[in-house]
Amino acid sequence: MAALIPAYLPFSLLAQENPKPDEIIQVHGAEQELVLPSEEPIEGIFGSADTLREIPRAATVITESLMQSANIDDLHDITRFAPNSHAAAGFGNPSLPSLRGQLGELFEGGMRRQAGNNGLGIPLTLNPIESIAVVKGAPPVMLGTTQRVGGFVQLQPKRAQLNTSGTLLRGKLGEWQQYRLQVDHNQVLTKDESALRVSAEVIDEDSFYDFTKLRSNDLFVAYEWQPNTATRWSLGVEYYDVSWTDNAGINRPTQALIDDNLYITGQGQQPNGSFVPGAFAVVSPTGQIEIDRSRVLTDPLDTNSAETLILHSSLSHQLSQQWLMVNRSYYQHLDREGINQNSFVEIIDGAQTFEHRLELHYAEHTVFGVNMRYNDVLGYSQFTTEADLPIDLTGNLSQRRIPLTAEQQARLVELRPGVFVSPGTQYDLNNDGVGDFNLSDTTDSTSYQWGIFAQHKWQLTERLLATFGARADYYDVEAQDAIPPAGVTPGRDTHNEWLSAASFALQYDINNELMLYATAYDSDSTSNSMAGGTVLNANQEIDPQNFATENRLYELGVKYAPAGARWYADAVLFDQRRSLRNRDGSNSGIRTEGFEAQWHYDRGNGFWATVAASYIDAYYDNSAAFQGTRQVADAFDDSRPDIIEGTGVGAPNFAAFPPSYQQLQGVPEVQASTVVGWRLNEQWTVGGDLSYTKSYPLDYLQTVFIRDQHQLNLSTEYRFSERLRARIDIINVTDQDNWAPVFEGGYFGATLAFPSLPRHAQLSFSYNF
Repeated sequence: MAALIPAYLPFSLLAQENPKPDEIIQVHGAEQELVLPSEEPIEGIFGSADTLREIPRAATVITESLMQSANIDDLHDITRFAPNSHAAAGFGNPSLPSLRGQLGELFEGGMRRQAGNNGLGIPLTLNPIESIAVVKGAPPVMLGTTQRVGGFVQLQPKRAQLNTSGTLLRGKLGEWQQYRLQVDHNQVLTKDESALRVSAEVIDEDSFYDFTKLRSNDLFVAYEWQPNTATRWSLGVEYYDVSWTDNAGINRPTQALIDDNLYITGQGQQPNGSFVPGAFAVVSPTGQIEIDRSRVLTDPLDTNSAETLILHSSLSHQLSQQWLMVNRSYYQHLDREGINQNSFVEIIDGAQTFEHRLELHYAEHTVFGVNMRYNDVLGYSQFTTEADLPIDLTGNLSQRRIPLTAEQQARLVELRPGVFVSPGTQYDLNNDGVGDFNLSDTTDSTSYQWGIFAQHKWQLTERLLATFGARADYYDVEAQDAIPPAGVTPGRDTHNEWLSAASFALQYDINNELMLYATAYDSDSTSNSMAGGTVLNANQEIDPQNFATENRLYELGVKYAPAGARWYADAVLFDQRRSLRNRDGSNSGIRTEGFEAQWHYDRGNGFWATVAASYIDAYYDNSAAFQGTRQVADAFDDSRPDIIEGTGVGAPNFAAFPPSYQQLQGVPEVQASTVVGWRLNEQWTVGGDLSYTKSYPLDYLQTVFIRDQHQLNLSTEYRFSERLRARIDIINVTDQDNWAPVFEGGYFGATLAFPSLPRHAQLSFSYNF
């Protein structure tokens, strides 16, 4: 598929947004003015370029200057700015955002990136990124139908500057032997015409948590070409390799663990007498101790690594005064190897994605276009024999490991010596009417997505604007068993489907500063496995329900940007219905209703602040729910009622709950945050951020709650000269013992909880030359 890229690049010479000023990066040492979220246009999402006030959707922009000022390192940090963006820990490595209580999509340069399976993906580097836009609800018609519809994050890649050469060197070191180094160099090739930019980052980090590490290398190269005022081409290529640790947090999340770090000891025993962790194991408690929060469910023999190559081409040509043609191309190749000692396996033996989109913009009020997306995934998965609750974390490492029995191996397929994975579909070898294998997400699939879209703005009156958008996507999908058992005919199926999306918005300008809007959005979405692949079900078929997930969104909002003042505020009411992909591949209906507000302010004398607050009521929409274990008490017998009144059912017990309107576990109803900065004088700057979440249930039955939580971070920066700066960040200043769910969707709500980092410090510096 990589061979197709050069064929498409000449078309890219015809397109990209109108050139904008070169405010990308200040590598020559000049003081960078703070850019507020309301002042940074959002490109290539709702049109060519629109500000927050002009978009009839709830959105937040985190500019490059805010990313630096607020020490933004990963996707979890967007909670400091974006309402309703609280997220589960993602096994310690978030690869997707969480918005309005559901996983969201990840876009880069207006194109959807490959991502992990329900958020379990590779760690994300922000080395090639200059700003972040956070948008609630399903992606608009320009971006196409997707899997995740709670919202999305748009990562804006760095661009080369056409008029200034220079180099920026950044370094960071922190506790637990954490080191980061970044070099960002911009070279003008021909002034005001062409430039090259190279940004490289190396991360070498150990961790507060046991047996946890992160090692990565990222190289990003950007090329910018503007032969005239009508044409501009931005090209970016990124190579990223990383090794890391899946961090499952602490198991047995009783209320005593959440409130007082008290952990129940004792290894679980399976019904067959084995003390190897397994289904329906029961623990006879041997005591209760205060556990060190660094003692998490990890193993030094676990292997997790990935390698990816990404190419972006975004080019524009002004055809006439009224017509702008935009052409975007995207390619990504991903390999991943994940083999853990608890029997979990996820291996992506090559995932390739290519997408090309052509847009025609007319007079800033009409856009229409076409796109093609190709996705090919070969991957192997095995998660059916995991069992976390029986493990006693205070015991030795061998008690965490799950060697597969001969009977378990017989229900899997050996991929390589000692590595067993699920086949890609079910088979009945002995013809007894019962499938003989365990199924996970193993896939060998190829999909083609052809889309056509249009969006138009009607100026109904001087103050009333209507916007209508529509899109149709045709999917052509083929899937086959990637590793069938010996002696069977491999399962194989194809599926074709049309998916649609439609949006309508009314905007009323009370005056030039205050705008009211109402938005309605309806779309179909897909349900996919790892890297966007498609799996076969137990009947050796592609389930049509994978292409029949419906989403609906209604928003009422107000946006205010006063003229002559550097502040902005908005507020929105929303009602959103969508689906949650369960671990077994099924879908549960979810409904969310709530309120969001944000305020951004710059006083102009070095003081600035942003405030975000939200309320959400998230619940199952008369839909079934699934959890690894019904409740944490199921893991224990009743031999120690002074410690816990166990039920003796055993765990994991793969609980299924009937359709209900139960509150969605793992999502706080109230979230609030504020970020401030203050330049005391020419040398000193101080800042900080404070976040708060209201108490919320960790599990479906609401037997355990994560209490009200807050976190305070403080920082100070000293500028030795225009070129050299040093900064200290103190994170979790009050040393709160905070917790978070480990995984999105609540499946592990009665099994695991993730302990936050204690108070710690980071020292960073930057030097321009």
